[in-house]
Amino acid sequence: MKFSCEKAILQSAVTTAGRVVAAKSSVQALEGVLIEADPTGLSLSGYNLETGIITSVSADVAEAGAIVLSARLFGEMLRRMPDDVVSIVTDGYSVHIQGGPTSYDMMGSSDEDFPELPRVDDGNGLSITQGNLRSMIGQTIFAVSDNESRPIHTGALFETDGQELTMVAVDGYRLALRREKLLSQDGAEKLSFVVPGAALKEVEKICADSDEPVTVTQGDRHVTFQIGGTLLVARRLEGEFLNYRQTIPQNNGIALEADTSDLQRSIDRASLIINDKLKSPLRCKFDDGVLSITSKTAMGAAFDTCPISGDGKGLEIGFNNRFLMDAVKAAPSGKVRLELNTATSPCLILPREGEADNFLYMVLPVRLRAAE
Repeated sequence: MKFSCEKAILQSAVTTAGRVVAAKSSVQALEGVLIEADPTGLSLSGYNLETGIITSVSADVAEAGAIVLSARLFGEMLRRMPDDVVSIVTDGYSVHIQGGPTSYDMMGSSDEDFPELPRVDDGNGLSITQGNLRSMIGQTIFAVSDNESRPIHTGALFETDGQELTMVAVDGYRLALRREKLLSQDGAEKLSFVVPGAALKEVEKICADSDEPVTVTQGDRHVTFQIGGTLLVARRLEGEFLNYRQTIPQNNGIALEADTSDLQRSIDRASLIINDKLKSPLRCKFDDGVLSITSKTAMGAAFDTCPISGDGKGLEIGFNNRFLMDAVKAAPSGKVRLELNTATSPCLILPREGEADNFLYMVLPVRLRAAE
């Protein structure tokens, strides 16, 4: 194999494919990236048996071939090389890398040792902009569960009716929902599948904040994301996802509005004396036009107020400070509507009346003790 490629292009491709490479594995090839060269350019692959990434870049290929190189070592070599054209020549498993005055030699391994990535040739698909998918993942991923006892909830649910994509994440304490229009609204059949959270974090990193399309294809056991010249394939999670529609309370007796930034600042101030060792709920009291937030730990006490629109009728309710902050920070709106009912009912964070119904966050309350 013999080819040359711009250093920045090759380094970016190695970084992208290397995102899913196993740090340590009993299968040595899984610690590497598979480089395949042919007259059309280069294809670089990384795979950890759960998630795989294939990215294609242009290169001047003199001799076709394939080899597996250590993702960590090869990436570090490229990072240290000067910004120039990088030439790579293989002789068996011996690899010579030249860039300007800098050169490295390393050993690779056979491409036959690299496990074949799953293919999703026939499947149902949807298309959405990279920017929208990126924001949807970023604004729901925090609610994906890390509890392996319910594997299905370690991923996010994708649902589409052919017009919109709805993404839902739950972890037993909170729920995050985002909804956006699809690029192709042709009345396609309904789709429903669950994508692992680890794979979605990589999709978020690969997506640009642009209107370029992402094609998502659902196969029998896997799902693929085609993002420009990069393809990510992940094993779908199987099981029964929470019936989230039934868990969202309806007809809440209290509806308030608040400025998202004001609410974040108040939560942040009241959370200053709370940490992993000194845990305490936020005591939130919703009155007419004002929300009072109090916290107490062995370190001291904190108090702050946030202006709100509406009457909270003196409702006092406790929340985990981090769960409440995550939901408020994720809300893609300058102002939000808060819906509440009782001290033991969830709090809903929604768009204001008349605005696009494209997000919903639900946070379960924490029982307050009299001393708190």
